[in-house]
Amino acid sequence: MAASEAVPYAKTGGLADVVGALVIELTKAGHYVTLLMPGYRGRTSRESCQPAMRFSIPVDGKPVDVTVEEENVPVIGALHRLRVLFVRYDPYFDRQGLYQQDHHDYPDNLDRFILFCRAVLEVVRNLIETGEKKVDVLHLHDWQTALCAVYLKTFPHEYKGLERLKVLLSLHNMGYQGIFPGQQFVKTGLLPSLFSPSGLEFYGSINCLKGGIIFSDAVSTVSPTYAKEIMTAEYGCGLEGVLASRADGVRGITNGIDVATWNPETDSYLAAQYTAADLSGKQACKRALQRELGLPNRDVPLLAVIGRLTFQKGFDLLIDMIPELMSLDTQIVVLGTGDHHLEQQFIAANTRYPNRIGLCLGFDEGMAHRIEAGSDMLIMPSRYEPCGLSQLYSLRYGTVPIVRRTGGLADTVVPYRPSTVKSRCATGFHFIDASTDSLLSALLLSLHVYKERQTWQSLIHTGMKTDLSWDRSAKLYVELYRGL
Repeated sequence: MAASEAVPYAKTGGLADVVGALVIELTKAGHYVTLLMPGYRGRTSRESCQPAMRFSIPVDGKPVDVTVEEENVPVIGALHRLRVLFVRYDPYFDRQGLYQQDHHDYPDNLDRFILFCRAVLEVVRNLIETGEKKVDVLHLHDWQTALCAVYLKTFPHEYKGLERLKVLLSLHNMGYQGIFPGQQFVKTGLLPSLFSPSGLEFYGSINCLKGGIIFSDAVSTVSPTYAKEIMTAEYGCGLEGVLASRADGVRGITNGIDVATWNPETDSYLAAQYTAADLSGKQACKRALQRELGLPNRDVPLLAVIGRLTFQKGFDLLIDMIPELMSLDTQIVVLGTGDHHLEQQFIAANTRYPNRIGLCLGFDEGMAHRIEAGSDMLIMPSRYEPCGLSQLYSLRYGTVPIVRRTGGLADTVVPYRPSTVKSRCATGFHFIDASTDSLLSALLLSLHVYKERQTWQSLIHTGMKTDLSWDRSAKLYVELYRGL
């Protein structure tokens, strides 16, 4: 497993949660897993690591000395440990941020992840040549690792002994493709013929993700609906044709969540724990959240917003309807950071309605848990959402999600309808258009249903009993590995 981030070592988004949970679940299922990631500054285990390998690899035509450090992690319920290897090259990875500083990408990101990809293959070759491990599958994640597939398949003479290795590339967000100026292609060391429309060339630029899609043995993404959406011009971000040309298609496997960490019965971040059978603790969490964010302790619907404050997440739609929401008897809590303009608009709304809107700019893990537990509804108006995690946490915590019908949101939230309520499978509300009117209609419907206590309790109970564990998803990945 190769990834640019994974919890608990480094995180900027959902990719880290997915990788960190998947490697644990695969290990628990009895598979031998080695996780490879860059040796960033500030990772939690740096002091406990031991040197495992040293080698030299070419970057921009020059040899670079790399150290690989190792940590062996005990996994509860597993017969063996998870092996984590960190590719250590401090000039590239000992930095304040993973990919950016002060909201600007590092100008040498291509160099950094060329080095990482070449190092990943060197590690795999070392494991095989020394007879230490038989390696069946190399599972890559997003553009930062995509060049591994390109090097492996186009330099067979350099990677002898890896011919039987199969490569799976998982796409977590098509909006991030690793696009760099075409004149930097020489840095990759790849054959010039690969800088073409049938290779890595993309409107005159290098596209790392495109290369990974072309040269991987299989491609997956993080929900079945998103797997279909990315075949279209609206969601494919320019690569829909490349994806559609794959004879085997794209497999969609919905993410799970860490149900031990996200568990309202044991969550130490909460003012009170609770279960689906006894929700009294959830009411205590609501009152505690109101106090913490300076909102009056009132029994009114409490709406939550958690996530990156960006156009993709659709939170501008919510900003546009604040006046309408404030005409209703509701409260709103917001946790997130992102686009400066959106942040300023939320600050202005909080200033105007201090007793109705609780605002926490930035990210705080404990606060995220307390908001999930203390809120009545979660709003996710994403324009696109490969999978999404916040709505899964909400289901687990009995907070009813209101989501746009896209990607993983469509796959994981069963919409309120007479038929789904009657069959007791409804867990939330959908809206279709990325518009304020469509979102407002869904919110008004949810506020109406909120007053029907028996129906609302049914939504909560069904959501809390949904299987959101990684066990289900991990089995589908193993099935995909075995198919390769």
